[in-house]
Amino acid sequence: MLPTTTDVLVVGAGPAGLTVAVGLARRGRRVTVVDGRAEGDTTTRAAVVHARTLEVLEPYGVAGPLVARGVRVPRFTIRDRDRVLVPVPFGGLPTAYPYTLMVSQEVTERVLLDRLTELGGEVLRPHTVTALKQDDAGVTVTFASGDTLVAGYVVGADGMHSTVRDQAGIGFSGGAYDESFSLADVRLSGGVPENEVILYFSPDGVLVVAPLPGGVHRIVATVAEAPKDPGPDFVQRLLDTRGPLARRAVVDEVLWGSRFRVQHRVADTYRAGRILLAGDAAHVHSPAGGQGMNAGIVDGAALAEVLDAVLGGGAPALLDAYEATRRPAARQVVALADRLTRLATTRRALRPIRDLVLRALAALPPFRRALAWRLSGLVYR
Repeated sequence: MLPTTTDVLVVGAGPAGLTVAVGLARRGRRVTVVDGRAEGDTTTRAAVVHARTLEVLEPYGVAGPLVARGVRVPRFTIRDRDRVLVPVPFGGLPTAYPYTLMVSQEVTERVLLDRLTELGGEVLRPHTVTALKQDDAGVTVTFASGDTLVAGYVVGADGMHSTVRDQAGIGFSGGAYDESFSLADVRLSGGVPENEVILYFSPDGVLVVAPLPGGVHRIVATVAEAPKDPGPDFVQRLLDTRGPLARRAVVDEVLWGSRFRVQHRVADTYRAGRILLAGDAAHVHSPAGGQGMNAGIVDGAALAEVLDAVLGGGAPALLDAYEATRRPAARQVVALADRLTRLATTRRALRPIRDLVLRALAALPPFRRALAWRLSGLVYR
């Protein structure tokens, strides 16, 4: 049952929303989480947790359980077929987590939800928000069921098509990529390293190959029109035309696949009075670089901190500090993902020049170090 009042209502039980909820619950605040889905996703797109994200989650008691369930990958590489253009080692980073952690979003959400439950919280389902009306005392939230709830603050963590953002009248500036994305979890044999996340550059489009727990690999690729259920032949063609040449990567089994389209957008503001945005409701972009879920989790932790300060008697203007730090970070993340996507799809005639420039840059330790700091998220400390 929905309560009639709460300090903070979080709309959306994805990683960003759950992080806000855990952050507030561990500080003793009344937080209510609702989600329009009857149950959480069991097949999800995000699979990368970066070092800065693990640092942020460490005080929550979440980082350790996540690390125990994931695969630690110490290196990210950008390749053109077999040729390594840019190696990005994480081993020298000044962090307790000098690697990329590969773990499915389903597991990340489960670990966060388990922690929320330990703190006495829960996710109430299915409850769909239809209207918001705010005044000086709070926000009155109306649900599809006709129920209403009054919250001191509302956090919209309800995804790219956010009802909360629309109800708050916040614009979502940007555009859409022409290509669609194909995603598949597969079992591979052959020429794909087990200790790297690889971004293959190809004039046909982006190809990402990354290891997951249990001997599984995650494949993500841009294609003109992705099939609804990518089969072994389709995934094999992606690997044969964009992946390794010297030692062929062979698809032994497709465990699961889907398709999706991606936009590159950032909300015009992260705050409208008592309504705030986090995660995909605030920013969306290409999956190149694996930044999306990570940016959302860091949003959630930062927002929980400022909301706790305001609920403890701090000035509401403190909430502006959240936008002042996180919105510029989102713009940088969107720019990096877009840059990687456009570099990956350079026209064939220009590929030799691109490769030459990238390899020259990669020979410079400061360039590799800077890219490692940015991909790991440590640059946003």
